[in-house]
Amino acid sequence: MAFSKPVTEIIAERFSCRTYLNEPIAEQTRQQLADFVAVNQIGPFGSPTRFELVAATGADQAALRGLGTYGFIRNPAGFVIGAMGESDQNLEDFGYAMERVVLCATDLGLGTCWLGGSFTRSRFSRRISATSSESVPAVTSVGCVLDHQRARDGGMRRRIGAIRRYPWEHMFFEGAFDSPISQQAAGAYAVPLEMVRLGPSASNKQPWRIVRDGNSWHFYVQRMPGYRDRWVMKLLRIADMQRIDVGIAMSHFELTANELGLMGRWEVGQPRIEKPDEWTEYAVSWVSSEERSG
Repeated sequence: MAFSKPVTEIIAERFSCRTYLNEPIAEQTRQQLADFVAVNQIGPFGSPTRFELVAATGADQAALRGLGTYGFIRNPAGFVIGAMGESDQNLEDFGYAMERVVLCATDLGLGTCWLGGSFTRSRFSRRISATSSESVPAVTSVGCVLDHQRARDGGMRRRIGAIRRYPWEHMFFEGAFDSPISQQAAGAYAVPLEMVRLGPSASNKQPWRIVRDGNSWHFYVQRMPGYRDRWVMKLLRIADMQRIDVGIAMSHFELTANELGLMGRWEVGQPRIEKPDEWTEYAVSWVSSEERSG
């Protein structure tokens, strides 16, 4: 991906923007984002996903009519809508690809906000012409930032670690879940791990847990008790947002690693690591192409 600045800066600048300037996105910027969305249609596992930018323009202010967000978002200039088909890693692929759109929009100076449950799913599904075999698990609002000072302050808070995030020893481990890994021990991978820590997650649950084992970094989801059995999710057909969170983490990790020259690949296969409890679920592994020294 060709960003205008280091991805670590873009990740630090991103914040959940819920109120936008009441005007359309500049045409050149809108086209740049639309062009990126058009080519960013697939995740690392090749799940059937597709994305579309729906944005109001100076000539078409009615483009967003009927696309509601229950009052959570004010004055959006557009939405990135994603649809996906069925596959084993479809939600991870969805989160991975959508987060790259979010980072592209941030790099273009736009505000964004992930929406997983607070939007009229049926209307967004119709807008992207979702088929009977597709679902729309999440959308992202996009628009011109209303308060640029808040945006700058938000980036600064992230850079100095003043926002509420779990500490390293709560999320990243060496060999086993009872052995936290230090930033020094993580070496060059300390930066990709930190970018995972700064990522957005549903209800700010920060469910990521990562264990290094040799040349592999195993990603897990730390579920909240009862999460998988919540009847409301089933009744409303709300997607498993924590699997999307894994995709977001994968995107941050890979983009940062590659920018640092750390190559690898994504694989799925149960590691021989004892999980601390029944709420810890394995998701995916990054297998480094580099031979680990020491």
